[in-house]
Amino acid sequence: MHDKKLYGTATVGTKGQVVIPADVREQLNIAAGDRLYVVASEKASWVGFIKEEQLREMVNHLTDNAERYKNILDKNQE
Repeated sequence: MHDKKLYGTATVGTKGQVVIPADVREQLNIAAGDRLYVVASEKASWVGFIKEEQLREMVNHLTDNAERYKNILDKNQE
């Protein structure tokens, strides 16, 4: 089963601010003061958010395994 869910709508205010619905904040454990990074695709016209801790984990995973990924790519080019 998939883990995607439509939570409803949010309106962009005059200052460009968006309120994340309470049920989303609760379910995803987003609290006041949390830093969210904005990710988007201009081509596909979508916008999303990722918590700083999750982004940090992704970057750490990629950099920790960079040598392994390089070796895989090098083998594929042979």
